[in-house]
Amino acid sequence: MLNITGTSGKRSAKRTAKRRVDAKKYGRLLSQHLPSIIETEKENRRVLAIVDDLMRKGKDRSPEEDSLLKLLSHLIQEFEQRFYQPAIATPQEVLKELMNANGLKQSDLVSIFGSKGVTSEVINGKRSISKSQAKALAKRFNTSTDVFL
Repeated sequence: MLNITGTSGKRSAKRTAKRRVDAKKYGRLLSQHLPSIIETEKENRRVLAIVDDLMRKGKDRSPEEDSLLKLLSHLIQEFEQRFYQPAIATPQEVLKELMNANGLKQSDLVSIFGSKGVTSEVINGKRSISKSQAKALAKRFNTSTDVFL
């Protein structure tokens, strides 16, 4: 929870768990860095550089800088979720990648698919993977069946 006080806000002699954010100081930081929704990679790099500078300060960051860091981190996360959303791989693409990672050939999976022809058709996307084949592949590659269905 952000607790912003003006310059007239009184400070307690006791140190509390919540660090108060001075609205004027925070406003100056905001006007200096002008945070807004990130739309391009160039803007993202600029904001990442600011975050990097703030992170380097470590314990020396002011409460206002901590608040700016939280805001900028949120903006970066939101941008990266939109911009860098991974493409969803097809079951055949997953299978090919797992085969490649494990140094397997089509012939190594014939026992799962039943024949060379069916194995070839599945790997080339001409035939879908059945539930029983997905279970066997999941066991073979130690993964969830969901990646093959």
